[in-house]
Amino acid sequence: MVTDILFLVERLESLVATGKKLPLTNNVVLDQAAVLELVDQLRVSVPDEVRQAKRITEDAGRITERAREEADQVIARAQEQAAQLLEERELVKLAQQRAAEIIDQATGEAAEVRRGADEYAAGVLIRLEGECIKALTSIKRGIDMLDERHRGTQAAPARPTEPIPLSQEQAEAAARP
Repeated sequence: MVTDILFLVERLESLVATGKKLPLTNNVVLDQAAVLELVDQLRVSVPDEVRQAKRITEDAGRITERAREEADQVIARAQEQAAQLLEERELVKLAQQRAAEIIDQATGEAAEVRRGADEYAAGVLIRLEGECIKALTSIKRGIDMLDERHRGTQAAPARPTEPIPLSQEQAEAAARP
């Protein structure tokens, strides 16, 4: 087969060499029918392996191009996912910062509420202490009055004694240590 091809190439060279030269140029006039017949014979003489190799090369080119396109798509998707992950990471970071701000604010507000509650409780307890002191003062006076009555009945005839009324100021003064 290779010898057939070489023979046809030699005939083509011979045709070109024997062609009529055009004056003042390197161009040669060839017999069109003879050249086309040689080309057809060359086509027929080309082995199937060469044709298969040509197809394989073309297929390889298409496969390579498809692989490039798929690789580009994979890279694009990976870049999108990376961008999305970065965005999500940034959102998580912002959410964590906002959560920390909210916690700080809530802690401050809770401390303020606690301080207000403590002040209120202290005020109530101070008023209650004053009331208790008044009550204790009244109780002591009542006991003292009963003691005096009891002593007076043993020494003298019993006579009714009236409780001594105290003003608010007197009760507070008596309640102070």
